[in-house]
Amino acid sequence: MPWSPAPSPYDRLLREQRTVFLRGPLDDAAAGELVAQLVELDEAAPDAPVSLCVHSPGGPFEAFAAVHDTMRHLSPEVGTVCAGRAEGTAALLLAAGTPGRRVVLPGSSVVLREPAAEGLRGRAADLEARVRHLERTRRRVVELLAGYCGRTPERVAADLGRGRYLEAAEAVGYGLADRVAERGALRPEPGA
Repeated sequence: MPWSPAPSPYDRLLREQRTVFLRGPLDDAAAGELVAQLVELDEAAPDAPVSLCVHSPGGPFEAFAAVHDTMRHLSPEVGTVCAGRAEGTAALLLAAGTPGRRVVLPGSSVVLREPAAEGLRGRAADLEARVRHLERTRRRVVELLAGYCGRTPERVAADLGRGRYLEAAEAVGYGLADRVAERGALRPEPGA
């Protein structure tokens, strides 16, 4: 009998619990994997809810947008769970979950911060174009967070500008999640 590795607990949770995981930076590879898993779950059972469990420092807006846009266009509701940390664009994914299905674990933290400008080098015209793109991205992040959290764009912009660190209950109060999970109630079920 040929050797085969033990099945990953993540594979089992994907198949049996319809749960996908963002664990680590939200980069292009992580976004591609999440998009593929979400689409697969949508095709397998479009009426059954899906959960996205987040433990991430976030990453580039473009990687976030791939996952976010996929979540928003799926048939199933997508509940979100913060397990550990959700920073930057990962916090935005937490907030983008289906209202009533956004959960944060008690020891988790959520950090709001504006998109980072990475790798700004080159000719002046190229830098100007990158700065304009970064400003558009920042406006989009503010618009999305304000909508998901029920905050004014001005308040969100101020919080992003200085970086805002929130404990679990504060994240609920801010509108990033709907409830702090209680023992035995991890799944993002409405009203649970």
